[in-house]
Amino acid sequence: MTARRVAIILFNLGGPDSLGAVRPFLFNLFNDRAIIGAPQPLRFLLAQLISRSREELAKKNYALMGGRSPILVETQKQAEALEAVIAKRIGNVTFKCFPAMRYWRPFVKDAAKAAEKWEATDAILLPLYPQYSSTTTASSLAAWRRASKLPCSAICCYPAGARFAEAHASAVLEAWRKAGSPPNPRLLFSAHGLPQRVVDRGDPYQWQIEQSFSAVRRLLPAEWDARICYQSRVGPLKWLGPSTEDEIRAAGQEGAGVIVCPIAFVSEHIETLVELDIEYAHLAERLDLPFYLRAPALGATPQFIDALADLVERALAAPGKLQSETGSRLCPAKYGLCPQRG
Repeated sequence: MTARRVAIILFNLGGPDSLGAVRPFLFNLFNDRAIIGAPQPLRFLLAQLISRSREELAKKNYALMGGRSPILVETQKQAEALEAVIAKRIGNVTFKCFPAMRYWRPFVKDAAKAAEKWEATDAILLPLYPQYSSTTTASSLAAWRRASKLPCSAICCYPAGARFAEAHASAVLEAWRKAGSPPNPRLLFSAHGLPQRVVDRGDPYQWQIEQSFSAVRRLLPAEWDARICYQSRVGPLKWLGPSTEDEIRAAGQEGAGVIVCPIAFVSEHIETLVELDIEYAHLAERLDLPFYLRAPALGATPQFIDALADLVERALAAPGKLQSETGSRLCPAKYGLCPQRG
Protein backbone atom coordinates (compact mmCIF):
# COMPACT_ATOMS: atom_id res chain seq x y z
CA MET A 1 0.00 0.00 0.00
CA THR A 2 1.27 3.47 -0.92
CA ALA A 3 2.08 5.61 2.10
CA ARG A 4 -0.15 8.64 2.38
CA ARG A 5 1.64 11.88 1.54
CA VAL A 6 -0.53 14.94 2.15
CA ALA A 7 0.27 18.31 0.65
CA ILE A 8 -1.04 21.17 2.79
CA ILE A 9 -1.70 24.04 0.41
CA LEU A 10 -1.50 27.39 2.20
CA PHE A 11 -3.47 29.97 0.21
CA ASN A 12 -2.49 33.60 0.55
CA LEU A 13 -2.59 36.82 -1.44
CA GLY A 14 1.09 37.04 -2.33
CA GLY A 15 3.17 40.14 -2.81
CA PRO A 16 5.93 41.47 -5.05
CA ASP A 17 9.40 40.09 -4.36
CA SER A 18 11.11 43.14 -5.91
CA LEU A 19 10.18 46.64 -6.98
CA GLY A 20 10.16 45.39 -10.57
CA ALA A 21 7.41 42.94 -9.64
CA VAL A 22 5.05 45.61 -8.28
CA ARG A 23 3.26 46.41 -11.52
CA PRO A 24 2.75 42.78 -12.68
CA PHE A 25 1.55 41.89 -9.17
CA LEU A 26 -1.02 44.69 -9.32
CA PHE A 27 -2.04 43.64 -12.81
CA ASN A 28 -2.63 40.06 -11.66
CA LEU A 29 -4.70 41.32 -8.75
CA PHE A 30 -6.98 43.55 -10.80
CA ASN A 31 -7.22 41.07 -13.68
CA ASP A 32 -8.88 38.55 -11.37
CA ARG A 33 -12.59 38.27 -12.08
CA ALA A 34 -13.19 37.97 -8.33
CA ILE A 35 -11.78 41.49 -7.90
CA ILE A 36 -13.09 43.22 -11.03
CA GLY A 37 -16.11 41.48 -12.45
CA ALA A 38 -16.02 43.09 -15.89
CA PRO A 39 -15.79 40.68 -18.86
CA GLN A 40 -12.65 40.30 -20.92
CA PRO A 41 -11.08 42.09 -22.70
CA LEU A 42 -12.39 45.05 -20.68
CA ARG A 43 -11.05 43.60 -17.42
CA PHE A 44 -7.60 43.19 -18.99
CA LEU A 45 -7.59 46.82 -20.10
CA LEU A 46 -8.81 48.03 -16.69
CA ALA A 47 -6.15 45.96 -14.94
CA GLN A 48 -3.48 47.51 -17.16
CA LEU A 49 -4.77 51.01 -16.46
CA ILE A 50 -5.09 50.55 -12.69
CA SER A 51 -1.76 48.79 -12.26
CA ARG A 52 -0.02 51.53 -14.25
CA SER A 53 -1.67 54.33 -12.28
CA ARG A 54 -0.95 52.76 -8.89
CA GLU A 55 2.59 51.55 -9.62
CA GLU A 56 4.65 54.50 -8.40
CA LEU A 57 2.83 54.93 -5.07
CA ALA A 58 2.94 51.18 -4.48
CA LYS A 59 6.67 51.13 -5.22
CA LYS A 60 7.25 53.87 -2.66
CA ASN A 61 5.35 51.87 -0.06
CA TYR A 62 7.19 48.64 -0.80
CA ALA A 63 10.48 50.55 -0.67
CA LEU A 64 9.63 51.32 2.95
CA MET A 65 9.72 47.54 3.56
CA GLY A 66 13.04 46.96 1.86
CA GLY A 67 11.72 46.77 -1.68
CA ARG A 68 9.63 43.64 -1.32
CA SER A 69 6.65 42.18 0.48
CA PRO A 70 7.43 40.01 3.51
CA ILE A 71 4.32 37.88 3.00
CA LEU A 72 6.10 34.89 1.40
CA VAL A 73 8.76 34.74 4.11
CA GLU A 74 6.04 34.97 6.75
CA THR A 75 4.04 32.21 5.05
CA GLN A 76 7.12 30.00 4.81
CA LYS A 77 7.68 30.39 8.56
CA GLN A 78 4.05 29.40 9.17
CA ALA A 79 4.51 26.43 6.85
CA GLU A 80 7.59 25.19 8.71
CA ALA A 81 5.93 25.61 12.09
CA LEU A 82 2.77 23.83 10.95
CA GLU A 83 4.75 20.92 9.51
CA ALA A 84 6.53 20.47 12.84
CA VAL A 85 3.32 20.55 14.90
CA ILE A 86 1.28 18.28 12.67
CA ALA A 87 4.12 15.74 12.43
CA LYS A 88 4.03 15.41 16.22
CA ARG A 89 0.26 14.97 16.26
CA ILE A 90 -0.06 12.47 13.39
CA GLY A 91 2.65 9.89 12.93
CA ASN A 92 1.27 7.67 10.17
CA VAL A 93 1.00 10.32 7.44
CA THR A 94 3.73 12.43 5.82
CA PHE A 95 2.90 16.13 5.46
CA LYS A 96 4.48 18.97 3.55
CA CYS A 97 3.23 22.56 3.31
CA PHE A 98 3.25 24.47 0.04
CA PRO A 99 2.61 28.23 0.00
CA ALA A 100 0.22 29.05 -2.87
CA MET A 101 -0.02 32.74 -3.65
CA ARG A 102 -2.84 34.13 -5.74
CA TYR A 103 -1.14 37.10 -7.40
CA TRP A 104 2.62 36.48 -7.29
CA ARG A 105 5.15 33.70 -7.04
CA PRO A 106 4.81 30.95 -6.01
CA PHE A 107 1.42 30.96 -7.74
CA VAL A 108 -1.25 28.37 -7.02
CA LYS A 109 -0.22 26.52 -10.18
CA ASP A 110 3.39 26.46 -8.92
CA ALA A 111 2.27 24.93 -5.64
CA ALA A 112 0.23 22.34 -7.53
CA LYS A 113 3.26 21.34 -9.62
CA ALA A 114 5.48 21.20 -6.54
CA ALA A 115 2.99 18.99 -4.71
CA GLU A 116 2.80 16.62 -7.67
CA LYS A 117 6.61 16.51 -7.93
CA TRP A 118 6.72 15.65 -4.22
CA GLU A 119 4.37 12.77 -5.12
CA ALA A 120 1.51 13.86 -2.89
CA THR A 121 -1.32 11.37 -2.69
CA ASP A 122 -3.82 14.08 -1.82
CA ALA A 123 -4.06 17.67 -0.62
CA ILE A 124 -5.60 19.76 2.12
CA LEU A 125 -6.47 23.28 1.01
CA LEU A 126 -6.00 25.70 3.90
CA PRO A 127 -6.57 29.42 3.32
CA LEU A 128 -4.64 31.91 5.37
CA TYR A 129 -7.77 34.05 5.17
CA PRO A 130 -9.66 33.25 8.40
CA GLN A 131 -12.85 34.89 7.12
CA TYR A 132 -14.32 33.59 3.88
CA SER A 133 -14.93 35.90 0.93
CA SER A 134 -15.72 35.36 -2.71
CA THR A 135 -12.85 37.77 -3.42
CA THR A 136 -10.17 35.80 -1.56
CA THR A 137 -10.69 32.18 -0.56
CA ALA A 138 -13.14 31.44 -3.36
CA SER A 139 -10.71 32.83 -5.93
CA SER A 140 -7.87 30.65 -4.60
CA LEU A 141 -10.05 27.55 -4.53
CA ALA A 142 -11.04 28.16 -8.15
CA ALA A 143 -7.39 28.63 -9.13
CA TRP A 144 -6.54 25.32 -7.46
CA ARG A 145 -9.30 23.49 -9.31
CA ARG A 146 -7.87 24.79 -12.59
CA ALA A 147 -4.33 23.78 -11.65
CA SER A 148 -4.62 20.35 -10.02
CA LYS A 149 -6.49 17.07 -10.21
CA LEU A 150 -5.19 15.83 -6.86
CA PRO A 151 -7.89 14.50 -4.52
CA CYS A 152 -8.36 17.15 -1.87
CA SER A 153 -10.31 18.33 1.13
CA ALA A 154 -10.58 21.96 2.08
CA ILE A 155 -11.27 24.38 4.90
CA CYS A 156 -13.32 27.41 3.87
CA CYS A 157 -13.13 29.52 7.04
CA TYR A 158 -12.29 29.69 10.72
CA PRO A 159 -13.43 33.09 11.95
CA ALA A 160 -14.24 32.22 15.57
CA GLY A 161 -12.19 29.21 16.57
CA ALA A 162 -11.01 29.16 20.17
CA ARG A 163 -7.28 29.04 19.46
CA PHE A 164 -7.54 31.63 16.68
CA ALA A 165 -9.34 33.98 19.08
CA GLU A 166 -6.88 33.27 21.89
CA ALA A 167 -3.96 34.06 19.57
CA HIS A 168 -5.41 37.47 18.72
CA ALA A 169 -6.29 38.25 22.33
CA SER A 170 -2.76 37.34 23.43
CA ALA A 171 -1.27 39.60 20.77
CA VAL A 172 -3.45 42.52 21.88
CA LEU A 173 -2.63 42.06 25.55
CA GLU A 174 1.08 41.72 24.85
CA ALA A 175 1.12 44.97 22.87
CA TRP A 176 -0.80 46.72 25.66
CA ARG A 177 1.50 45.43 28.42
CA LYS A 178 4.68 46.27 26.50
CA ALA A 179 3.41 49.86 26.31
CA GLY A 180 2.99 49.97 30.08
CA SER A 181 -0.69 48.99 30.25
CA PRO A 182 -2.07 52.47 29.44
CA PRO A 183 -5.54 53.11 30.83
CA ASN A 184 -8.83 53.05 28.93
CA PRO A 185 -7.67 51.89 25.51
CA ARG A 186 -10.01 51.93 22.55
CA LEU A 187 -9.58 48.69 20.63
CA LEU A 188 -10.02 48.91 16.87
CA PHE A 189 -10.44 45.59 15.09
CA SER A 190 -9.23 46.60 11.65
CA ALA A 191 -10.10 44.34 8.71
CA HIS A 192 -9.41 44.68 5.03
CA GLY A 193 -12.34 46.46 3.43
CA LEU A 194 -14.67 45.18 0.73
CA PRO A 195 -17.05 47.01 -1.62
CA GLN A 196 -20.53 47.10 -0.11
CA ARG A 197 -22.03 45.67 -3.28
CA VAL A 198 -20.02 42.46 -2.83
CA VAL A 199 -21.60 41.96 0.59
CA ASP A 200 -25.00 42.88 -0.82
CA ARG A 201 -24.65 40.02 -3.30
CA GLY A 202 -24.43 37.57 -0.39
CA ASP A 203 -20.74 37.50 0.49
CA PRO A 204 -20.41 36.47 4.18
CA TYR A 205 -17.13 38.31 4.85
CA GLN A 206 -18.56 41.12 6.97
CA TRP A 207 -20.65 38.69 9.02
CA GLN A 208 -17.60 36.52 9.62
CA ILE A 209 -15.52 39.54 10.66
CA GLU A 210 -18.22 40.23 13.25
CA GLN A 211 -17.90 36.65 14.51
CA SER A 212 -14.15 37.10 14.86
CA PHE A 213 -14.71 40.34 16.72
CA SER A 214 -17.09 38.67 19.19
CA ALA A 215 -14.79 35.69 19.75
CA VAL A 216 -11.74 37.84 20.53
CA ARG A 217 -13.65 40.57 22.36
CA ARG A 218 -14.93 38.23 25.04
CA LEU A 219 -11.34 37.34 25.97
CA LEU A 220 -10.34 40.96 26.65
CA PRO A 221 -11.20 43.34 29.49
CA ALA A 222 -14.92 44.11 29.43
CA GLU A 223 -14.37 47.79 30.20
CA TRP A 224 -12.41 48.41 27.00
CA ASP A 225 -14.26 50.17 24.21
CA ALA A 226 -14.00 47.93 21.13
CA ARG A 227 -15.08 48.57 17.54
CA ILE A 228 -14.85 47.05 14.06
CA CYS A 229 -13.45 49.14 11.22
CA TYR A 230 -12.19 48.59 7.69
CA GLN A 231 -9.05 49.71 5.89
CA SER A 232 -7.42 49.67 2.43
CA ARG A 233 -10.27 51.14 0.39
CA VAL A 234 -9.58 51.42 -3.34
CA GLY A 235 -11.66 53.33 -5.90
CA PRO A 236 -14.89 55.35 -5.81
CA LEU A 237 -17.36 52.62 -4.81
CA LYS A 238 -19.03 52.53 -1.42
CA TRP A 239 -17.05 50.22 0.88
CA LEU A 240 -17.74 48.65 4.23
CA GLY A 241 -17.48 51.12 7.09
CA PRO A 242 -16.63 52.75 9.29
CA SER A 243 -13.12 53.19 7.97
CA THR A 244 -10.12 52.70 10.23
CA GLU A 245 -9.07 56.26 9.46
CA ASP A 246 -12.43 57.62 10.57
CA GLU A 247 -12.26 55.66 13.81
CA ILE A 248 -8.79 57.00 14.56
CA ARG A 249 -10.06 60.52 13.93
CA ALA A 250 -13.00 59.88 16.25
CA ALA A 251 -10.60 58.66 18.93
CA GLY A 252 -8.61 61.87 18.51
CA GLN A 253 -11.71 64.00 18.99
CA GLU A 254 -12.61 62.06 22.12
CA GLY A 255 -9.11 61.92 23.58
CA ALA A 256 -8.91 58.12 23.47
CA GLY A 257 -5.75 56.08 23.02
CA VAL A 258 -5.96 53.29 20.49
CA ILE A 259 -4.87 49.68 20.09
CA VAL A 260 -5.29 48.33 16.55
CA CYS A 261 -5.82 44.60 16.08
CA PRO A 262 -5.43 43.44 12.44
CA ILE A 263 -8.25 40.92 12.75
CA ALA A 264 -8.24 39.71 9.13
CA PHE A 265 -4.46 39.55 8.62
CA VAL A 266 -2.42 36.55 9.78
CA SER A 267 0.92 37.82 8.45
CA GLU A 268 2.69 41.13 8.19
CA HIS A 269 2.54 42.86 4.82
CA ILE A 270 1.90 46.26 3.27
CA GLU A 271 -1.48 46.78 4.96
CA THR A 272 0.03 46.31 8.42
CA LEU A 273 3.60 47.56 8.05
CA VAL A 274 2.82 50.65 5.97
CA GLU A 275 -0.87 51.48 6.28
CA LEU A 276 -1.22 50.74 10.00
CA ASP A 277 2.33 51.28 11.26
CA ILE A 278 3.26 54.35 9.23
CA GLU A 279 0.26 56.11 7.70
CA TYR A 280 -2.19 55.67 10.56
CA ALA A 281 0.52 56.04 13.19
CA HIS A 282 1.36 59.43 11.66
CA LEU A 283 -2.33 60.33 11.67
CA ALA A 284 -2.58 59.39 15.35
CA GLU A 285 0.46 61.54 16.10
CA ARG A 286 -1.00 64.53 14.28
CA LEU A 287 -4.25 64.09 16.19
CA ASP A 288 -2.31 63.89 19.47
CA LEU A 289 -3.81 60.59 20.60
CA PRO A 290 -2.63 59.60 24.10
CA PHE A 291 -1.17 56.45 22.53
CA TYR A 292 -1.35 54.44 19.31
CA LEU A 293 -0.46 50.76 19.57
CA ARG A 294 -0.68 47.98 17.02
CA ALA A 295 -0.98 44.32 17.93
CA PRO A 296 1.18 42.15 15.65
CA ALA A 297 -0.28 39.83 13.06
CA LEU A 298 -0.50 36.24 14.25
CA GLY A 299 2.44 34.96 12.19
CA ALA A 300 3.85 31.68 13.47
CA THR A 301 2.78 32.10 17.08
CA PRO A 302 2.14 28.74 18.77
CA GLN A 303 -1.56 29.41 19.37
CA PHE A 304 -2.22 30.23 15.73
CA ILE A 305 -0.19 27.29 14.44
CA ASP A 306 -2.13 25.03 16.81
CA ALA A 307 -5.33 26.49 15.36
CA LEU A 308 -4.14 25.63 11.84
CA ALA A 309 -3.15 22.14 12.96
CA ASP A 310 -6.64 21.61 14.35
CA LEU A 311 -8.04 22.51 10.92
CA VAL A 312 -5.65 20.12 9.18
CA GLU A 313 -6.83 17.31 11.44
CA ARG A 314 -10.45 18.14 10.68
CA ALA A 315 -9.81 18.16 6.94
CA LEU A 316 -7.79 14.95 7.12
CA ALA A 317 -10.76 13.15 8.64
CA ALA A 318 -13.12 14.25 5.84
CA PRO A 319 -11.57 13.43 2.44
CA GLY A 320 -13.10 15.29 -0.45
CA LYS A 321 -15.12 17.64 1.74
CA LEU A 322 -15.14 21.43 1.97
CA GLN A 323 -15.94 22.47 5.53
CA SER A 324 -15.76 25.27 8.06
CA GLU A 325 -13.98 25.22 11.40
CA THR A 326 -16.97 23.40 12.91
CA GLY A 327 -17.56 20.99 10.05
CA SER A 328 -20.93 22.53 9.21
CA ARG A 329 -22.25 25.75 7.74
CA LEU A 330 -21.55 28.82 9.86
CA CYS A 331 -23.23 31.54 7.82
CA PRO A 332 -26.91 32.49 8.01
CA ALA A 333 -28.98 31.44 5.01
CA LYS A 334 -29.08 34.95 3.53
CA TYR A 335 -25.41 34.68 2.58
CA GLY A 336 -25.79 32.93 -0.72
CA LEU A 337 -22.09 33.09 -1.56
CA CYS A 338 -21.20 30.94 1.45
CA PRO A 339 -19.66 27.77 -0.05
CA GLN A 340 -21.40 25.55 2.50
CA ARG A 341 -24.76 24.22 1.40
CA GLY A 342 -27.60 23.40 3.79
